[in-house]
Amino acid sequence: MRPKKFVNIEPIEQHNSFKQFTRWRQERMNRVKQKDYSYTVPNVKPELSFLHNCRSHKQPSITWVGHSTFLLQVAGLNLITDPVWSGQMAFQKRLAPPGIPIEDVPPIDVVLISHSHYDHLNIQSLRRLGGRKQLLVPAGLSSKLKLKGFANVKELHWWESVHIHGVKFTFVPSQHWTRRNPWDSNSSHWGGWVIEPYASSMPNSAGSTDESGAGQAAGATGRPLVCEAPTIYFAGDSGYFQGFKEIGRRFDIDVALMPIGAYEPEWFMGPQHVTPEEALQAFEDTGAKWFVPMHYGAFKLADDTPREALDRLEAERAAREIEEERIVVLPHGETWKLAGGLNHQRK
Repeated sequence: MRPKKFVNIEPIEQHNSFKQFTRWRQERMNRVKQKDYSYTVPNVKPELSFLHNCRSHKQPSITWVGHSTFLLQVAGLNLITDPVWSGQMAFQKRLAPPGIPIEDVPPIDVVLISHSHYDHLNIQSLRRLGGRKQLLVPAGLSSKLKLKGFANVKELHWWESVHIHGVKFTFVPSQHWTRRNPWDSNSSHWGGWVIEPYASSMPNSAGSTDESGAGQAAGATGRPLVCEAPTIYFAGDSGYFQGFKEIGRRFDIDVALMPIGAYEPEWFMGPQHVTPEEALQAFEDTGAKWFVPMHYGAFKLADDTPREALDRLEAERAAREIEEERIVVLPHGETWKLAGGLNHQRK
């Protein structure tokens, strides 16, 4: 029986054929030589004491490890998105070290996988993570992971949800594709994740002044405070599509973790990776209050550079007149504490 092939919501031509790939590689030989990779994403020393005491302080936070890998702490749970600590991708060395060494990561409760591409699912990294590690994965991927020795795996289709210790996880659509070898193209799905603590109806802490989130009080690091039980949207990998609006209709999102890199050349990457401008459009489509850029600065996956991605993001932010504080650009290793903790006094 032929295995099921998954498809996108919108009928698009995926530019992933051998002929198209060869054309891109030929064009790239000269283009990349002209690129400036002198800028690298800064690394800061991670707050390991804070990160290892999640269960006691239960303070929600976001720490960017790099690329699409985040350590999220929500409702006392340690969550990891798309765990990749690899020192290189294909023949390209990592541009900046991970924000947290993998041996310093606290025990993980839940791993969220967006899709099976190697820059989002690294088996060695997954094995090295400690903790009970409930894996939540796209439909079609669980059998492959169980063959690799992972027993605690649950797969979901788009819009399906699972509840784990006070948090609801919903797998939502994206526009992408998958392949780990020449024979398994689109045999598993792709998407993003919406993470909702049960107490998401709690009032915002730190003196929220308006619905957009602009004007809220800032924490000790100068980052804005969000709320005690934030709803976080991890977009995974995606080209721009109308599904972002549907996600925004179904969820009240506080923070959107959105990709901004690996978009050039746009004729090749467009169906699968948003540009920085499209990422901001997707952000506005979802109605999220804050935007954290990701999927740049770790690997040379396409012809754009980390500096180009950030510059285009800032130019488009200004053109759209989006408040500066709503775009939270994290260095590798920094922890953004989204609320004041259990002892925080609301104003």
